[in-house]
Amino acid sequence: MVLRLSWATALAWTGAASAGIPADILIQGGMVYTGADTAPSVADVVIAGDQIVYVGPNGRARYDPREIVRASGRIVAPGFIDAHTHPDSYVRSADARQRLNAPWLFQGVSTLLIGVDGFGTPDVADERREFERQGIGTNLVPYVGFGKVRERVMGQSSRTASAGELSRMQALVVKGMCEGAIGLSTGLFYVPQSYASTEEVIALAKEAALRGGVYDTHQRDESSYTLGLLNSVQEVLRIGREAGIPVHFAHIKALGVDVQGQAPQVVAAIDAARASGQNVTADQYPWDASGTDLESALLPGWSLEGGREALLKRLELPSSRETIVIEMRENLRRRGGAGSLLLTSGGAPWTGRTLGEMSTSWAITPTDAALRIIQAGEELSSVASFNMSDADIRLFMRQPWVVTSSDGSDGHPRQYASFPMKYAKYVQRDRVIDLREFIRSSTGRTADIFRLDRRGYLKPGYFADVVVLNPAKYGPRADYVHPRVLSEGVDELWINGRSVIHGGALTGDAPGRVLLREPPASLCR
Repeated sequence: MVLRLSWATALAWTGAASAGIPADILIQGGMVYTGADTAPSVADVVIAGDQIVYVGPNGRARYDPREIVRASGRIVAPGFIDAHTHPDSYVRSADARQRLNAPWLFQGVSTLLIGVDGFGTPDVADERREFERQGIGTNLVPYVGFGKVRERVMGQSSRTASAGELSRMQALVVKGMCEGAIGLSTGLFYVPQSYASTEEVIALAKEAALRGGVYDTHQRDESSYTLGLLNSVQEVLRIGREAGIPVHFAHIKALGVDVQGQAPQVVAAIDAARASGQNVTADQYPWDASGTDLESALLPGWSLEGGREALLKRLELPSSRETIVIEMRENLRRRGGAGSLLLTSGGAPWTGRTLGEMSTSWAITPTDAALRIIQAGEELSSVASFNMSDADIRLFMRQPWVVTSSDGSDGHPRQYASFPMKYAKYVQRDRVIDLREFIRSSTGRTADIFRLDRRGYLKPGYFADVVVLNPAKYGPRADYVHPRVLSEGVDELWINGRSVIHGGALTGDAPGRVLLREPPASLCR
C-alpha cells in the first residue's frame, strides 16, 4: 500500500530538518521510469505547483514537501498518453463526474488525443473554452478533422470537390490549425471521407503541414475493401511525401482474413519510407478485435451516401436492397463470418451475442439479421470484430516507431483497459516487449512524435503528470462481454500537479487542460 504522509507526519517520522526548498509532493523510493529509453532506478520525484522540480536520490534532503508519498515496491512513471481516443461520451457529458474521464484515469492515462478519424472540429478555440469552462479530468490534444471539414462544405456528397469547395475546406483546416490543433486527422474508410480523392486530401494536408501539423489517418483500407491494405499504406506515404507532412498511422493493423499475415510487408514499407528520410509513425491497441458498427463493417459505401435517411429508403426498395445484401455477404466474409462479430451496444436485446447467434435465433440470414439491427437504430449496431492475428499484433508492437493507443470507444473493453492489457498480456505474460519499452511507448515516444510541450517525461521543468502503479495488481478487468469495468493497479495519479487518483480511488478533481500547438504567427493572420 502506498503511504501518503503530511509534512508534519513525515518530519516526525524522519526527524529531518525543515531547511530545504518548499515543495508540494515528494514521491519517495519508487522504481522510476522517466519515459526515456534508459534503465529505471530507485529515486524520488518532487512536484511543486504543476511541474516536476526534481528527479533523483534523497529528495528529502533537498526539499520540504507538504506531503510525502512512499512508493517503495511501486512503478513511478509519466502519466500515459493515449494517441488515439473517442472519449466523447465522457468529456462532453453534462455530468461533471463523467467528465473526470475515469476509464482512462484508472489506466494511468493523463493525456488523450481527440478529434481522430477525421472527426475533429475546426472550431478548436470554441471547443477549448467549453472543455475548460466545464472541467475535464484529463488533458486533451485536438485535431482538426477532414470529415468534419468536408461535411461542413459538401455534406454527405460523393462527388469531387470543386475548386471553390476545396478552397473553403482549406480555409477551415487553416482555421483549426491556427487555433491550436495538433494536425489534420482523416478517416478515409468512413463515409463521406471515403469519397475524397488522394489529391483532395493532399491539398488539405499541405495547409496543416505549413503550420507544423502531423497527418494522422485511419487509412482508406486496412483490409481488402477497396484498394487493399498494402496499396492503402502506399497512399498514406504518398500523402506525407507530397504534402511535406509527418504521417501517423492510426491503430495500425491487418484486418480480416484476406490480409492477415501482411504485417511484415507493412513494416517493410514503413521502414523503407523512414530510411529515405520520411517521418512515419503509428499507434496500436493491444486487442485482436477492432471496434466499429455494422454500417461501417458491412454496408457498401455507396449505400450510405446522403446519410441514414437515404440508406433506409434504399433498404425499402427490393432492387437496391438486394444489391446491398450481395455486397454485405462479401464484407462479412472479409470480417471472418457472422461468428466473428460480437454485438456490443449497451442495453440492446442482442448485446453480448454474436451476429451469428442472432441470425440463428431469428431464423434469418446473417445479412438480414445485420440489417434488422441497423434499421433498429444507428446507436444499436456497435460491434467488436475479431479479425486480427496475434502474430501481426506482436510484430507491430515491437517496432520502435509504434506507440500505445486505445481507440477507446463505447462498448469495447479497449476504452477501459488497453494500457493494462498491453502490460498484463504482452509484458508480463508473453514477454513480447519489456516494461521499459511499454512505458516508453506509452509516454516519452508519444510525446516526441506529437511534440507535446513538456509532457511524457519525468524531468525537472516538465508538467507533473505522474502515475504510481502497483506492478503486481496493474491489469485489465474489462472484457468483451463486460466492457465497462474499471482497470486496477493505479495507486496514485497526478495531472498538472493535482491528485486525481489517491489510494486507488478518484479524488473528484478535474485539472485537465486542452493542450494546443502554437502555430507560426506569420501564417495565421
